[in-house]
Amino acid sequence: MTSRRTLLKGTLFGSAAALLPTAASASGGGSILRLPAPVGPYPVGMQTVHLTDPARTDPWVGGVRELMLTVLYPARSVRGFSRAPQLTPDEAAVFAEYAPGRHPGLPEPGVVDWGAVLTHGYVGAPPLPGRRPVLVYSPGGGDSRTLGTTLAEDLASHGRVVVLVDHPGDASQVELPTGLRTTVLIGPPDPATFRTMVDTRIADLRLVLDRLSDLPLAPVMDSCRIGLYGHSAGGTAAVYAARHDRRLGAVANLEGHLDLYPTPVEVDRPLLLFRTDGFEGAGRIESSWASLPGRRVLLADANHWAFTDYGSLVARLQTAGLVTATTRAALVGSGDPVVTLAEVRRRVGTFFARHLL
Repeated sequence: MTSRRTLLKGTLFGSAAALLPTAASASGGGSILRLPAPVGPYPVGMQTVHLTDPARTDPWVGGVRELMLTVLYPARSVRGFSRAPQLTPDEAAVFAEYAPGRHPGLPEPGVVDWGAVLTHGYVGAPPLPGRRPVLVYSPGGGDSRTLGTTLAEDLASHGRVVVLVDHPGDASQVELPTGLRTTVLIGPPDPATFRTMVDTRIADLRLVLDRLSDLPLAPVMDSCRIGLYGHSAGGTAAVYAARHDRRLGAVANLEGHLDLYPTPVEVDRPLLLFRTDGFEGAGRIESSWASLPGRRVLLADANHWAFTDYGSLVARLQTAGLVTATTRAALVGSGDPVVTLAEVRRRVGTFFARHLL
């Protein structure tokens, strides 16, 4: 296990890399960045929540297990409220160093202004009245929760409450009340580390489900309509967390393999198994999904991170001359990013609309 570093900071606005460059910054230090807007009928409110689990010891650093959540929801009005920044300056600096190390070919630090972006979530905006389906999201291994921002904001704009979960220890960076924790992972995890990572995520997701009624948005959450979705290791964790949990009505697995345990996984509720046609791990994915009765969907001209905000990010970076076609293909595929994003939003949104009536 490698060491982690902690950078002390205060305000919590989440962390992500789901960013689209549009022009040179006024300071000349990089690009001005922008997230794709949600297309649903409602504006999006946002709140950030810190959870602790006194019953568990953090497997990576010891002490009480802590989580950070971003809760997105349809807002009644956003007038007078401010859009949340995607990254604090320290978070942006950490991500700028992390991204090209994790994905060779992404811009080196100082080339892209990762701290310039605003989300489409308005901090503290009043929620739209009513009881809404709840969707809980787990990101890919090594990713922070807001790499799922674009999809989550769109789901919220169509009337759901979406809870993005960060998993401190394997996430690239998570700002907690005590400071910024960075990932313990360097390179792909070995099998024992991956098992610890997923087992920890499963427990994290169950903690979130246990605490939904305590969250500030609980009055607009419908506890009878709860779904889980996740990307890569997050998809793996979501499916395993759903076993034997009658609170959950549907689960969407975005290209996470399901061979963590010796016996095949069994899920007795609606399951979306969504993968890309370009992922190098497709054989293992298909093998581990073989015994499951879930709805299978193939995302064409795409690669593994097309399910995340990289799907919009990387093509724009290529257009700006900041990444190569080879880097783009390896991360998100060569398809039209607008078409790909629309397909991901449509498939995931339709699945949950059908099964969380």
